Amino acid sequence: MATSPLNLKASYHVRSISLPSRSHPLTLTVEEQLNRIRSSEATSSASTCNNFSDLNNLYESVHDLLQLSMTQNSLSNKRSNKRVNEVLDGSLGLLDICSSTRDVFMQIEECVQDLQSTLRRKKEHGVANEVNLYMIARKKLNRLIQKCLSEVKRAENKNTNSSIIEKDQGLVANISVLREVESTTLSMLKSLLTSVSSSKLQTKITGWSFVSKFIGKKSSQGIQVMNIEDVQKSLDLIQSSLHGLDGELECIYKSLIKTRVSLLNILSQ
Repeated sequence: MATSPLNLKASYHVRSISLPSRSHPLTLTVEEQLNRIRSSEATSSASTCNNFSDLNNLYESVHDLLQLSMTQNSLSNKRSNKRVNEVLDGSLGLLDICSSTRDVFMQIEECVQDLQSTLRRKKEHGVANEVNLYMIARKKLNRLIQKCLSEVKRAENKNTNSSIIEKDQGLVANISVLREVESTTLSMLKSLLTSVSSSKLQTKITGWSFVSKFIGKKSSQGIQVMNIEDVQKSLDLIQSSLHGLDGELECIYKSLIKTRVSLLNILSQ
């Protein structure tokens, strides 16, 4: 079976989180999942789709944690409102970034589909024209990617600079978990976006080297010497991976909404 072209390693530093010893077992389960995801992202060759699938499982555990009466009592306390609102602000930023990331990959998928369609027709003039259109689209996409990365950086700085000084150990544990989940999600989206920026595209994604070679030959004469079948196979592989990734990103987006709704419900108690 062919290796997924979206087989990335995260660029962030692995850190373990340590919660108060009297934390609920489910809180500790979430902690273990967080540490496992961070370790996997930095050290293994697991595919991006698998990593995001693990992240979705993490959000399911977070949702279960938010349904516990002890969690709701801790977060619904008036003294907790400021902390919970900070987490809510972070969740809103995550939704925007996740939505923008999905837009990036949908547009990449459209570019790939256009190239596939042109290659199937095997019309030299049409291919050359499509390559030029692809190059224009890539420049626009890269601007969008850089904008998304700037949003990620701002969110990361905001998350890092927000300290917790509370006597309630349960509240400390819950807020710490929610912030760590936000941090991990930001890191994974950042890694994904960085992997498809124009400067990293050729080295990070197996299969795109064919496309880059193809793009480099703008004349009809250059296109003639290309093995179009090899390029088509690579594009098919990329298309398959992009489709799977879009599904995982959609699940993450829905999980983010679910978490946000749970927090809003807790605040309204």
